[in-house]
Amino acid sequence: MNRVFVTGPDGLLGSNLIRELVARNYEVVAMIQRSRNPVTLNGLPIKKVYGDITSLQDVEELSRGCDYFIHVAALTDLWPSRKGMHYPINVEGTKCVIHAVIKNKIKRLIHVGSASSFGFGPLDNPGNEATSYKSYKYRLDYLESKREAQLLVQEAVKQDGLPAIIVCPTFMIGPYDLKPSSGALVLALAKGKLPALPGGGKNWVAVKDVAIAICNSLNMGTIGESYILGGENLSYKDAVQRMGKALGIRNYPKFIMPDILLKTIGAFSSAFAGLTKRPPKLSYPMARVACDHHYFSPQKAVKELNMPQTKLETATLELYAWFKENNYL
Repeated sequence: MNRVFVTGPDGLLGSNLIRELVARNYEVVAMIQRSRNPVTLNGLPIKKVYGDITSLQDVEELSRGCDYFIHVAALTDLWPSRKGMHYPINVEGTKCVIHAVIKNKIKRLIHVGSASSFGFGPLDNPGNEATSYKSYKYRLDYLESKREAQLLVQEAVKQDGLPAIIVCPTFMIGPYDLKPSSGALVLALAKGKLPALPGGGKNWVAVKDVAIAICNSLNMGTIGESYILGGENLSYKDAVQRMGKALGIRNYPKFIMPDILLKTIGAFSSAFAGLTKRPPKLSYPMARVACDHHYFSPQKAVKELNMPQTKLETATLELYAWFKENNYL
């Protein structure tokens, strides 16, 4: 039985990925941050180990004897925009992973990046794996640290023979969203607390499709290549309309907030958060992101990794059922 080492196993993606690996009869070793209680992994037939992604010793020792390594762990918070822990975790942590994979002679590393490390595009010309990075304009350490980590992996493939594939999800929707992260939008919609919508859009993907594509990449795809793991390109208006109809919500929001107003609210929220030291619901960089159209093509992953393309409605209903079962509503 092949043994797979997974970092970041208890987040939205990790929780779905672990279940897909177990269903495929892989032996899973899940490295959990020492301060976390991995409730989404309870009852699963996996080996839990505790370590720090920024500790070279932890990552090397705990992954010894594994055949594959899937690096999911990352700090995804968008606040603070600058000078947070993004670089120590996302960049230095990736350096530890690269070292461990080479040192332990692991067959293949699947590095989970972000589609934002490529350039986005409009509906008629969405970004792909060859489109140049554009998100530097938002001045978000999360986006910049994820791109730097991806460049480290690509360089190690060329210089050190690192057997790595890079997979880059878009905006994931689905169950086991404990925080919640992307599911906050569905939660607000279900509770009638979504008064208006941004004018932009993004690529929406079922998290289970991402998990399947990652598992497929253990023995599919080409070493050194990157794959955008995406789904449908939709404006916020179209996405929320489809989510609302799937959930049977009649009065879903239809008002599109002007970009200038959204950015102004974001600017004031950021300034207030700087004074109170409490994270804002909408920072200025987040407002800027929401005004743009972050569209991507998943066709390379569909073709080379056999990535499914589940409808947004299905992913929304699965997430809603999980929220209901776990008393989020």
